[in-house]
Amino acid sequence: MKHALSVRPLLAGLSLSLAVGACQSDKKAETAATGNPAAAAADMVLTAGPWRGVLSAQGQEIPFLFDVADADGKPTVTLRNGEERLKLDEITTAGDSTTIRLGVFDAALVVRADGADKVKGAWVKYDGKEPYRVPFAATRGEQKLFKVTANQKPVSFDGTWKVTFRGDDGETYPAVGIFKQTGNDVTGTFLTTTGDYRYLAGQVDGAELKVSTFDGSHGFLFTAHNGPKEPIDITKEYAPNTLFGDFYSGKKGHETWIATPDPNAKLPDANSLTGMKPGQKRLDFKFPSIYEGGSISPTDPKYKGKVVVLQILGSWCPNCMDETNFLAPWYEKNKSRGVEIIGLGYERTADQKVAAQKLLKMKQRMDIGYDLAVAGIADKDAAAKSLPQLAKVLAFPTTIFLDKKGEVRKIHTGFSGPGTGKYYQEEIADFNKTVDMLLKE
Repeated sequence: MKHALSVRPLLAGLSLSLAVGACQSDKKAETAATGNPAAAAADMVLTAGPWRGVLSAQGQEIPFLFDVADADGKPTVTLRNGEERLKLDEITTAGDSTTIRLGVFDAALVVRADGADKVKGAWVKYDGKEPYRVPFAATRGEQKLFKVTANQKPVSFDGTWKVTFRGDDGETYPAVGIFKQTGNDVTGTFLTTTGDYRYLAGQVDGAELKVSTFDGSHGFLFTAHNGPKEPIDITKEYAPNTLFGDFYSGKKGHETWIATPDPNAKLPDANSLTGMKPGQKRLDFKFPSIYEGGSISPTDPKYKGKVVVLQILGSWCPNCMDETNFLAPWYEKNKSRGVEIIGLGYERTADQKVAAQKLLKMKQRMDIGYDLAVAGIADKDAAAKSLPQLAKVLAFPTTIFLDKKGEVRKIHTGFSGPGTGKYYQEEIADFNKTVDMLLKE
């Protein structure tokens, strides 16, 4: 995806738990840190119940909802993005500061108490080229993402939309918006050629739409107005029911978007966006395994005579996690049929050992049974250079299908995750159809 090299979790099914201690005394903080459940519960900064968190960036509020519960003396926190539930469990407390690691991502919420049923702190990402901190605050008890102030009946944003995003540099790209609206509440997502923007949720306030999401790696806010706002540009003509919007991504990312209703809106075929260079049929690589001393190549005896699926991914990439959540259990059910999967990891570090640890953490948390390799850094051009037989790499993830002879038969750009509904089901059906065809040959 545009703001994350085609990222966007994923993490459904990861079981994460939270032990949060408040700084009331050095002794209490120490006791909570040692893992005493009763002490942790007594000193908990986040009390049980629903919470509303807010990231403050670019003069905007990017809200998200989460729940705190106490199970057998062990507090848990669960992020809520539409139908998605993401649970978290790596927590450390030092003094009055609590660090909540955000799943497989190299990021955290660092918080401290800010009065009764309130916390404040920052969303911190550790794997960027420069320091990345976004102010964060949360209040217990609030249930809605956005306030609804208009008294009139909300305009309908329900349905499928033909969308064009435009970056501040003038570059444009197509998308398909899909929204479901009940009263003032709305859920949905945007599909692009490099992946989807995952689970979005929010409210409609009169003719205004606001939806957001936070998965640990990305904080997104989409706003839109049905019809042009004042002052209206009379030199232009707009179709009825046209949406004019803004897209804010974390600390700096911003794009505008325009959309018109179109039940038949669709993107270019994801199986035709990239291919092999002229005259090339095979991929020739040998990358280090995530296990020290090992290596992985499609010519290894393990893969001989088998259908092999190559997954170009990164542990920082939510769309890649969506695909992995499908592939990991699929592999366990289908590996006996003569099919293998190789994950080619491109990480946000040039240090091979650090990259291997990030991928190993992902493998353990997501119960991945197939092989993972350290392929390079998280850059599309660098990924293409590491696989020189490919014409290009447009997205993380990209899925490449090899037949039993080791020849590339299909390259699929991006991944439409579970937040896209029927598009996800079509994605899975196409994947299975391809593998079944190759296995029969």
